Amino acid sequence: MGKILNSIMGKGEEERNVEDYMTLEVPEDMEATNTALFVKIATVGDIKDCPRIKDEIYNGNLVVMDIAQLRADKVMYERVLKDMKEVAKDVNGDIIGLGEQKYIIITPAGVKISRDKLGGM
Repeated sequence: MGKILNSIMGKGEEERNVEDYMTLEVPEDMEATNTALFVKIATVGDIKDCPRIKDEIYNGNLVVMDIAQLRADKVMYERVLKDMKEVAKDVNGDIIGLGEQKYIIITPAGVKISRDKLGGM
């Protein structure tokens, strides 16, 4: 459990690839027939990556953005953050940074992010 939290919070391991994620099978009786919300994962290296992410949020999906590549370019980093904050405000959603600001979570309308931590963190 500690390795997972360290990975999410950005402690230790190097950059993740799509291959690093594991697909888990959901039993048939648990599958939703009318899914209203998807959690999308995006890696952003440039402002050009933002329009698709914005579309996902406007379509009512939650997006987890890996912005670690942007940290090298402070101007681009600030532009992307400003852009995503505006989207969250537009849809009456929420936005928060995680893992030493390596990840951002942006939610659609009706989904708010609690700033209270659970457990012994």
